[in-house]
Amino acid sequence: MATGTEPPATEPHPQGGGVRTPARAAITAPHLRTDRWWLAPAATAAGLLAFIVYSTWRAFADAHYYAAPYVSPFYSPCLAERCEPMHAGPNWEIFGAWWGISPAIIILIFPLGFRLTCYYYRKAYYRGFWASPPACAVAEPHQKYTGETRFPLILQNLHRYFFYAALVVAGILTYDTVLAFRDENYEWGHMGLGTLVFLVNIVLIWAYTLSCHSCRHIVGGKLKHFSKHPVRYRMWQWVGRLNAQHMLLAWASLVSVALADFYVYLVASGAFDDPRLF
Repeated sequence: MATGTEPPATEPHPQGGGVRTPARAAITAPHLRTDRWWLAPAATAAGLLAFIVYSTWRAFADAHYYAAPYVSPFYSPCLAERCEPMHAGPNWEIFGAWWGISPAIIILIFPLGFRLTCYYYRKAYYRGFWASPPACAVAEPHQKYTGETRFPLILQNLHRYFFYAALVVAGILTYDTVLAFRDENYEWGHMGLGTLVFLVNIVLIWAYTLSCHSCRHIVGGKLKHFSKHPVRYRMWQWVGRLNAQHMLLAWASLVSVALADFYVYLVASGAFDDPRLF
C-alpha cells in the first residue's frame, strides 16, 4: 500500500550513505525535515555527557562521600574494607583489603547497567551519540542496521535482570534516607536540608524504577484475563501511569542522584554546613 513516502518506481534510488543506499528504504528530499531537528539530540547528548563526566569524577575520587548522617548514593552500599566507617550505615566489608580503588566502582555497575539498558536511555544515546537514527524523517548516516542482535548491543536484553538489582539498590538508598533523620551524633529526630534532598531523590529513584517497561510487564504481563486478576490489573494501571512519564522521571532522577551526591560532597569537604531544620 502506498503511503506517500516511497519514491516513484521510475525514480532511481538515491545514492550515498544510510537511507540513501539501495538496501534501505528511500526518503525523498520533499519528505526530509528541514527544521532544527538536531537541537533535541544535541541537548540530550550534552546532558548525558555532563552526567558521565561528573559521575566518573566522583566515582574515582574516593573521598568526601560520607558526612554523618549522609552517605552519597554513588557509594552506597560501601562493600570494601577501606570504606569510611558509617555508624549503622551500609558498610558491608565483602571486598577485603585487596580492593585498592574507589569502592563506588563496585556498586555503580548495577544502577549504571539499569540505566544503560533502559528503553528510554537507549533511544536517548542511540540518537544523541550514534545518530541511529538521528531523528524522525532525517536521513540516517549508517549504511546498515543490525538492531540489538549483535555484541555488544545484544546485552541490552539483560535489562530485566538489572531491574531486579535496581530494586535492591533503591531499597538500600531508602534505608540511607531513613538514617538521614539522625543528626551528626547519630541521634534520631533530626532533619536537615540534606534530609529533604535525600527524600526528593529517593522518591524520584523509586518513581523512575517502577516506571520501567520491564516492571510494567512483570506486573501485568502474561495475563489472559485482567478480570481474574484485579489486584495485578490495578497495579498495572498504576505502573502504566508512571510509565507514561518514564522519560521525565529518567531525567529527574538522574539530576536528583547527582545533586544528592554533590550535596554530600559539599558537606563532607567542609564547603557547606548542613542547615538543621529541627
